[in-house]
Amino acid sequence: MTHLIILDSEAVQALASPAHRKHRQALAYVQVIASRKQRAASIQAVVPTAVRVEAGWDRTSPTWALLNRLRITDSSLDSPAASTAAAIRSQAGVSVADAHIGAIIAAAVATRITVVTSDPADMQRMAGNKPVTIAAI
Repeated sequence: MTHLIILDSEAVQALASPAHRKHRQALAYVQVIASRKQRAASIQAVVPTAVRVEAGWDRTSPTWALLNRLRITDSSLDSPAASTAAAIRSQAGVSVADAHIGAIIAAAVATRITVVTSDPADMQRMAGNKPVTIAAI
């Protein structure tokens, strides 16, 4: 069983700053991820590159050192993902970052998908017919 966890822009921003009003909630999700990884559960936490841009996450900046240590990998907006995201954006009228999340969900082969988000309604729409757990912050 594999579990894919996708972070949206506000989740990234909340993790980056202890002063963010949703920092504690986002950090709690990351702590759950870390504890499950220690138990050898197959979990992969990803951030869409479009979300990184929207959130301002520059992996080379010391400001983002904490997030860089959390082993959250990038999910690139490659050609197939870009085509899927473009179709989603056109159809749903959402941001590029949200459409990129939708493309990741569409292509996912994980048995379990969780999206950590500040916008549960949009993420539910991005999920389409795929069963996705929405972790609202």
